[in-house]
Amino acid sequence: MPDPTQVHIGKRVAKTPLTALNGFMALETMVDAARECFEVNQVERTRRAYIRGYREAEVRRIKGAEAILKKYFEQVFAERRENFSELFSRLDKALDQGNGEMFNVVLRGIVDIARTSPIADLGDLGQIRAALDDPNHVFEL
Repeated sequence: MPDPTQVHIGKRVAKTPLTALNGFMALETMVDAARECFEVNQVERTRRAYIRGYREAEVRRIKGAEAILKKYFEQVFAERRENFSELFSRLDKALDQGNGEMFNVVLRGIVDIARTSPIADLGDLGQIRAALDDPNHVFEL
């Protein structure tokens, strides 16, 4: 344990004599550095706020696009379901009547609808993104 009564004297590193002016200049340098840190902090806070706002806007935009796509798929698949239901009931009717020509026509219709994809109707995803970026674009479902 060190002796509390012992006094330690350090070496002076500065080559210039210590004066009140030197002390004041050191304090001024510290204040300037603190001011600069404060300014950088403010700039970074502003950037973070901008990024946060941008992120929130993009999330809202994505959720809006999601809602549009959900409605689109609901309508398209509901329409497809109705079409298939009607076509299969006509196919049954053609079988019951023994009408081979009607059976072939209806079967071709079923196959044609099954071959098409609702997603293919969306087109280029780049165009969709451009439409989502355009606040004046009107989506028609």
